[in-house]
Amino acid sequence: MAEKKRMDFCTTCRKDTTYTLEKININKIIKDKEYNFSITAAVCDECGEAMAVPGLIDKNIQEIDEQYRAYENLVSIDEIEKLMKIYKIGKAPLSLALGFGEVTITRYLSGQIPSKEYSDIIRAAISSPSYMKQKLLENKGKIASAAYNKSMEAATQLENLFSVSDKMLRVISCVFDQLEEVTPLMLQKLLYFIQGISYALNRTPMFPETCQAWVHGPVYPVVYDLFRDFKYNPIEDARFAIFNGIEDNLTADEHLIIDLVVNTFGEYGGKVLERITHSESPWKAARAGYSDGIPSHEPIPDENIKSYFQAMNEKYDFSSESGIKHYINDILQ
Repeated sequence: MAEKKRMDFCTTCRKDTTYTLEKININKIIKDKEYNFSITAAVCDECGEAMAVPGLIDKNIQEIDEQYRAYENLVSIDEIEKLMKIYKIGKAPLSLALGFGEVTITRYLSGQIPSKEYSDIIRAAISSPSYMKQKLLENKGKIASAAYNKSMEAATQLENLFSVSDKMLRVISCVFDQLEEVTPLMLQKLLYFIQGISYALNRTPMFPETCQAWVHGPVYPVVYDLFRDFKYNPIEDARFAIFNGIEDNLTADEHLIIDLVVNTFGEYGGKVLERITHSESPWKAARAGYSDGIPSHEPIPDENIKSYFQAMNEKYDFSSESGIKHYINDILQ
């Protein structure tokens, strides 16, 4: 069914005409600094001039606000709302907990742009439950006990939940950044392959966590625990904001390995990746003595992962996507 054409009054044509929404670039000076913004414009289909249609000014203000915050790396309204949600705290108590004035967060939620200093504090609280606990303790006397206890409990639970290494969190964040949807089964396999390719190319592990040989392939138990009570698509969970605030502590070589894995193994679903790991010696050796379907939490020694992937690298050359794809095709055939 064809899309219904939008119509409004064109001041140039002096009549109602159809119009098309297009993106245009404008330059704007804010605090003596020039910025280039991409905003939505309504263009008359007859004369080609811009039209002032209802709601467009508000949309442009929102577009400029979001892009300005991105330019200056300032926290967004959406991030502040997620902060309130994951720590179960209201606007005024959050303001006081972070050391701000009581109405500061309310103003930010209404559109006022925060200073870089305050933005950094908010973002640190989003990405670090331990930092949020520290701020709550510092300002305990300013907050009602009920609000304090509720938020402290939420922060403690999150701190326990996100007990994996910073490097692992960053790797997971990169995987989700590059793939639209990642199931828990798929994520576990991609982490295993990232670790294996890291051993093959850099001779060192990407992260310190060790995996186990579960029925459905290699599993990092701490990651399993982390996502166990998340939604099917974890990125939709408010707590996922913690990943977005994690400092990028990965090297260029480590980013390259993640890209190699995402662009090759990441093209397959979890069940296909499971088939691949079931054909590899590290998982098979750890599962020796267990029948199909029998639960097992036997560890997969890092040395076995290292030796296997280094041997496969010698044969296929895992430094290129074509080499990894050749390896995948040979196993699946």
